[in-house]
Amino acid sequence: MAKIKAGVLGATGAVGQRFIEGLRGHPWFELTSLAASDRSAGKKYREAAKWRLESELPDEFADMTVVRVDPKEVDADIVFSALPSDEAKKVEAEFAAAGFVVASNTATNRMVPDVPLLIPECNPDHIELIKIQKERRGWEGYITTNPNCTTIMFALTLKPLMQFGIESVHVASMQAVSGAGYEGVPSMAILDNIIPYIAGEEEKVETEAQKILGRFDGERIVPADFTVSASCHRVPVMDGHTEAVWVRMKDDPTPAEVRQAFLDFNPGLDDLPTSPRKAIIVRDEPDRPQPRLDRNAGRGMSVSVGRIRPGIRYICMGHNTIRGAAGASILNAELLHKKGLL
Repeated sequence: MAKIKAGVLGATGAVGQRFIEGLRGHPWFELTSLAASDRSAGKKYREAAKWRLESELPDEFADMTVVRVDPKEVDADIVFSALPSDEAKKVEAEFAAAGFVVASNTATNRMVPDVPLLIPECNPDHIELIKIQKERRGWEGYITTNPNCTTIMFALTLKPLMQFGIESVHVASMQAVSGAGYEGVPSMAILDNIIPYIAGEEEKVETEAQKILGRFDGERIVPADFTVSASCHRVPVMDGHTEAVWVRMKDDPTPAEVRQAFLDFNPGLDDLPTSPRKAIIVRDEPDRPQPRLDRNAGRGMSVSVGRIRPGIRYICMGHNTIRGAAGASILNAELLHKKGLL
């Protein structure tokens, strides 16, 4: 079976590099196009990008010529967008109108009513929005999105708790510096320090989960009926967002019942290549999860939980540039392929 041609928009940045890493040797997708800014276009990828991942730059992509972020230059059926939000607003619509499937990691279209905000383990039925989106806009292609890297961690853990009637959620994040990009936080600002503010982050965290865990009524998403209150902080950790979560639920489950709900959670996505064996991993040690020890669980796609206490209070943690970014978009694309939408 022929593979689906895939491109990466914003291929030289940190998330773009994670897309390249995640698509290398993929059984369904073939990476055929790397697109970046005009200053990078025309160069070999190894010349345009400074590779910053621990893995080696794959030889098969190092000598690919970078093209401009233009539908006329990108040779692909699906594009994975790692563009800055201000650029994505115009560009992603142009690609969708030109017939491309856009799997976006950017914030621009997440809360647009006819754009699905997907976590395949939580809301696969929301892909039904795609038909509505194409009809309303007259596009040949369409846009899908994945959540903010902080939202995705706790929202995934909320899915098995929906059975208890979630009423409110409080979350305090301890976010890795890689979430801001290589040049996002100066070393002299973050070393020996915690920065208790990330511009725009709390607003995203406080709105996205309700859309993800909401109900598709045939025309739109009816948001989930609970509130989220967030406080977001940057900490001197390279990769892995850690979050302290407080959940108030109507049924007032015990910590043991919550732990069992996490253990029983089985989304049935074992046939998707990027899906981890366990979406949620329960750690019973009193000092886990920890970024350095747990961020690569499930090849970086699992979310680890621990310290489940009365209240209900717990800690969750996941890899922000894999589960929270590139890996999430690739998993979304795999779901689209499984549903016959690619």
